[in-house]
Amino acid sequence: MSAKKKGKAAGQKSGDGAGYYSYEGLDRVLHEKARLGILTALLTRSEGLLFNDLKQLCDLTDGNLSRHLQVLLDAGLVSSWKGQERGRPQTLVRLTKAGRQQFHEYLRELERVIQDAQMQRGKADGLEQPPDWAPA
Repeated sequence: MSAKKKGKAAGQKSGDGAGYYSYEGLDRVLHEKARLGILTALLTRSEGLLFNDLKQLCDLTDGNLSRHLQVLLDAGLVSSWKGQERGRPQTLVRLTKAGRQQFHEYLRELERVIQDAQMQRGKADGLEQPPDWAPA
C-alpha cells in the first residue's frame, strides 16, 4: 500500500509508540461496509461475478452496487466487462491483480487490529500498553 505518514510505511510500528494505533493500512476505499463485502465476494471467485449475483450476495440495490463499483473501478481495484446473453446486458466484475494484492494487505492490517484488541481481552484493571510503548 502506498499510504505514508511521517515517513513511516503503512502498518509499520515506530519504536516510540507514536501512532501505534493509527492503522494507516485501513484504506477508506476498502473499509466501507458495502465495498468490503464486494471485495470479499470477488476474492472468493477468481473468475469474477456477474453484477446481479454480486448484488444479491452483498444485499445491495442496483444503484448502490453501481456507485460502489465505480469507486472500486476508479481506484483500479476491480475491472468489469460488459456483454450480452440472450439479448440481455451482462456485466462481469473481477478483482484486478493490484486489487487482490491491496485487499490482502488490507486484511493483514485488520488482523493487526484484532491482535491489538485481543491484548486487552480480560484486562479488568486497566489497559495494557503496546509492546514497544514506554511512558514519557
